[in-house]
Amino acid sequence: MSGELLILILVVVTAIAFDFTNGFHDTGNAMATSIATGALKPKVAVSISAVLNLIGAFLSVEVATTITRDVLMIQTDTGDLVAGLNPQTAMMIIFAGLVGGILWNILTWLLGLPSSSSHALFGGLIGAGLAGIGFAGVNWGGIASKIIVPAFFSPVIACLIAAIGTWCVYRLTRRVATKRRETGFRWGQIGTASLVSLAHGTGDAQKTMGVIALALIAHGSLTTTSIEEHGLPVWIIFVCGLAIALGTYLGGWRIIRTLGKGLVEIESPQGMAAEASSAAIILTSSSMGMALSTTHVATGSILGSGVGRPGATVRWGVAGRMASAWLITMPAAGIVGALCFFLEHAIGGIVGALVVFALLVAAALYMYLHSRRQKVDASNVNADWDDGTAAKRSDSATTPAETQLGE
Repeated sequence: MSGELLILILVVVTAIAFDFTNGFHDTGNAMATSIATGALKPKVAVSISAVLNLIGAFLSVEVATTITRDVLMIQTDTGDLVAGLNPQTAMMIIFAGLVGGILWNILTWLLGLPSSSSHALFGGLIGAGLAGIGFAGVNWGGIASKIIVPAFFSPVIACLIAAIGTWCVYRLTRRVATKRRETGFRWGQIGTASLVSLAHGTGDAQKTMGVIALALIAHGSLTTTSIEEHGLPVWIIFVCGLAIALGTYLGGWRIIRTLGKGLVEIESPQGMAAEASSAAIILTSSSMGMALSTTHVATGSILGSGVGRPGATVRWGVAGRMASAWLITMPAAGIVGALCFFLEHAIGGIVGALVVFALLVAAALYMYLHSRRQKVDASNVNADWDDGTAAKRSDSATTPAETQLGE
């Protein structure tokens, strides 16, 4: 087995690992509000979301095609690698970018910050691309139009739509008894949350599909012409859909908690309005091939539901911390991606790639073990939010492992 094939296998395995982290990192985008309002029990919510993420992965490949051509410029119009770039170097760039994305995903999950998995991936790829082939190797026009511009506008648009929708809902149902209104909209939330999960699978699973396809193109096992004529190989779609579904099922409880309890105390009419606006925006952008961040959209929608509900309290301090994480996501992942490429390139070949992979596993394991000290799971994800350092159980039975959930 050649060194190039081993690196390709390593890239595919790492891409699937990224897809898995994307699943548990972004579960809250779809199900946080339904869990917070009691429309769905936590385990039921993540199970539904997992199934619909898998189904959504088969519905479109427009975003995957965007990834293969609008982030890194490693191939010519004919599908060949650009001059001076060999298959091994191209795959090592992709691998280093994936490592940067995974590490940022796990770190922000540990901190309970709903940052963008998509932007972590793009940042990692851009950083590794700059390190490997310089400024000419990055498609700045594609990044600006398909990633940067949507990143700034999507949360604002989502916030406005959700705010208007929430205001209309409360206005139209102002004469309906509160209990009856809550019950009715909880049923509605099951539908809208399911739609967001489907949209998430349609958008986010494709990003990993695109990365795997890019690696196969670099290796010479796949061509852009075959993708345009016949679509992506079915095994790529299935594996990516399965990985994101499994990650979703395990549940990113820390981020679910931040979105469901940390931004706004959500009632079911707000939840339904937020989910409906998120689903509409994500599905529309996916059909246009825009690599939109579902995290930005979902967070903007939840904030909008707080703005639109009369008398609601929005925790702008939490929102500010999240926005700060959004701003540094691409640069931070990019720095890690660049450092990983420099390290593997300095060592050379498959040995360098294996060293970086070993460091990734060690860092991921350390952060996971650290997370067990302050456990957040289905049993305490809806505990009362405390803006200080402690989050209290609703039954006041707080254990040492459950302190500082609000962080």
